[in-house]
Amino acid sequence: MTTRRSFLKRTGGSLALASVSPALSLANSPESRGPSGDDLFKLGMAGFTFVNFKLDPALEMMKKTDVHYLCIKDFHLPYASTADEIAAFHEKLKQSGVTGYAVGPIYMKTKQEIDNGFDYAKRVGVNLMVGIPNPEDLPYIDKKVKEYNIRYAIHNHGPDIPLFPSATSVYTAVKDLDPRIGLCFDMGHDKRFGDDPIADLEKYAKRIFDIHLKNVTAASKEGKTCELGRGVIDIPAFVGMLRKIKYDGCCSLEYEKDMKDPLAGIAESVGYFKGVCDTSKPGKRKV
Repeated sequence: MTTRRSFLKRTGGSLALASVSPALSLANSPESRGPSGDDLFKLGMAGFTFVNFKLDPALEMMKKTDVHYLCIKDFHLPYASTADEIAAFHEKLKQSGVTGYAVGPIYMKTKQEIDNGFDYAKRVGVNLMVGIPNPEDLPYIDKKVKEYNIRYAIHNHGPDIPLFPSATSVYTAVKDLDPRIGLCFDMGHDKRFGDDPIADLEKYAKRIFDIHLKNVTAASKEGKTCELGRGVIDIPAFVGMLRKIKYDGCCSLEYEKDMKDPLAGIAESVGYFKGVCDTSKPGKRKV
């Protein structure tokens, strides 16, 4: 496994951008960080990254790449899991130094599926659910959010499907609903739709509860997921905007390339993201 230092040396040219990015310059004040000087946001992993793996090898990859937060998918913790099975699941995560912070994404095509989703999130013990509902069911979700006090983040899916393709489409649909209904902001799909994920991050900051961290090869439907430092999204500027808006949720890597053998790409992406964050902190020597 490549060490962080050797990785940063090899990618010095890219990381040097962090020292001149306007967004980073704006976001380097102490107010954009926690009391210890660390970033308010956390790096996590979107469970879909591990769709081809059982839980144990998924956790092993998280351990190897030093990532400690997981958005839980049902193929690792089925919807019908008992209380004992849920407890055992959390204990396994704990033994690996991982916290399950949310569930989803969950497609919800009926009111019964909405009911089941909120019940599942409550039993799992998380206060955030990522969902994809039908627009006509949003008033019912508004009711369930009030009942359960669980935040509901709608995932945008880019140009592939018409259901919530962009951050703007989600915000427009939820802006007059309970403030606990917002976005799971897939920055890659937002870019593929032709929008600016950095501008949208700032514009919809108050309604962004979760982020699917990724980069893509093109700002079009043809764009594919790639290693985080190799795509068309300016990641140093994105980090700068995270700091500017004081985002305190998870940035969960959703790596949808080489999904049957993703470790190398996950490691490169995690190393790049941590390198950008480290080298752009005030007082840090730029590589």
